[in-house]
Amino acid sequence: MPDEIDLGPDRSLLVVDDDEAFLRRLGKAMEKRGFAVEMAGSVAAGKAAALARPPAYAVVDLRLEDGNGLDVVEALRGRRPDSRIVVLTGYGAIATAVAAVKIGATDYLSKPADASEVTNALLARGADHPEPPENPMSADRVKWEHIQRVYEMCDRNVSETARRLNMHRRTLQRILAKRGPR
Repeated sequence: MPDEIDLGPDRSLLVVDDDEAFLRRLGKAMEKRGFAVEMAGSVAAGKAAALARPPAYAVVDLRLEDGNGLDVVEALRGRRPDSRIVVLTGYGAIATAVAAVKIGATDYLSKPADASEVTNALLARGADHPEPPENPMSADRVKWEHIQRVYEMCDRNVSETARRLNMHRRTLQRILAKRGPR
């Protein structure tokens, strides 16, 4: 199975996630698939690795303890524009997916994503399209996605987002602190 995957001449993969157990598990699984894996547990370590040894592939968690994984994506994109980058997050939102793709991510996956999904996303080419979802979003989810989109458009400024949504700032902060509804 891993022998059938064509990774090209450069098999380097950077995995950035602050969940130590997930990082090790995904790293091992990707090594079994033929990638030369380097792991980082923070934005700082991810950016340092991306700048020192820009990989052909990267898997970056969106929310890390020391900042935003999109900073790693930007650093890598600046050093190696041809790299294929997948952003992973447990806080899946359309707005953050759009932001990730705009700055150069190849794809965006919600956690929990397994190594097969990550590999498929890293190796997918332009003609490959993901399957449509089986269940459409709930009304609560659509509302939450809209709030996330406006929040991203306001450069993650809570006060400005609250003003534009005609919402109390504290209410917005509580909404943003929670995971999105299903």
